[in-house]
Amino acid sequence: MKQAIAARTDIGMGTGKLAAQVAHASLKAYENAGPDAQREWKAGGQKKVVLKVKSENDLFELAEQARREGLPHAVIRDAGHTQLDPGTVTALAVGPARDNLVDRVTGDLSLF
Repeated sequence: MKQAIAARTDIGMGTGKLAAQVAHASLKAYENAGPDAQREWKAGGQKKVVLKVKSENDLFELAEQARREGLPHAVIRDAGHTQLDPGTVTALAVGPARDNLVDRVTGDLSLF
């Protein structure tokens, strides 16, 4: 079991902003998972990878693929209090789910 979080590289998020957006995505996708997936992922150490995505369009394509695969996922939009305009799409989390299922969606992305 793992979770993959893809964060945009084209919007110039600072390190702290990136960390916050990844955390938002991770928690929201976890909340969207079923109780069995939640339990199994937590029991297995909550494995996560943070990956790069080049654009909002690429992020939405991955989200659509996750939806078609029936995987828990979450698209994050920034509130606009600091570095970004309100509603800016920043990150996508896929999973928690079986590694091979998450990799179907995010396996071609590079590590952040």
